[in-house]
Amino acid sequence: MMIGGARVRLNVWQQAAVAMGSAIGALMDPRRADLIAALGETTGKPAFERVLERMKKSPEGHARLLERPRVISARVGHAWDMPANTFGATYAKFMGSRNFSPDDRPPVRFMETDELAYVAMRAREVHDFWHTLFNLPTNLIGESALKIIEFEQMLLPMCLLSVIGGTARFSEKQRALFFQHYFPWATRAGMRCTDLMCIYYEQHFHEDLDDVRRKWGIVPAPPPPPQ
Repeated sequence: MMIGGARVRLNVWQQAAVAMGSAIGALMDPRRADLIAALGETTGKPAFERVLERMKKSPEGHARLLERPRVISARVGHAWDMPANTFGATYAKFMGSRNFSPDDRPPVRFMETDELAYVAMRAREVHDFWHTLFNLPTNLIGESALKIIEFEQMLLPMCLLSVIGGTARFSEKQRALFFQHYFPWATRAGMRCTDLMCIYYEQHFHEDLDDVRRKWGIVPAPPPPPQ
């Protein structure tokens, strides 16, 4: 099964060039999801290979590799029909309140095999599930905190680069809030939870949000301290 658009094979020098250009472009404009995706792919092959091996060893992860479910509107639209307080309803509220679409993720272009392409795509597509589960906003602080968790889960260099780039754009007040409040929490939360890449989230939409958090060892982000 082909994941995304046509894939491009790059030699080592081409990968380095794409990675460098993507890193510079993403630092200048963090809203460029296509550049962040390209950076993740060209620097993350060893990390995605490790995630692939973990998924193969996990019954639930192995099932994901066989079925290769996609997080697209046609497959997750039933979340909008779930009762209040369920994981699915909370995810639908998160997406709807921000006018996000599951179909907005850029395609994988630089992975060499279909399996690695799927792992990279899956990592990209479950991002909003993780926002929902960890109760993180989509502002610069929330995205930087989630990148710490993503790094602990997948060891993707792009995640660390994103944190460095994000914190460089913080105001002094934001930087203090991030490092005193969100950074310690994210470090603990990423190590405490289960292997999040092996979960078939779409089959748990009907379950209570607090129940799935407990089951997967997820500690939501604490509210920021009063100013």
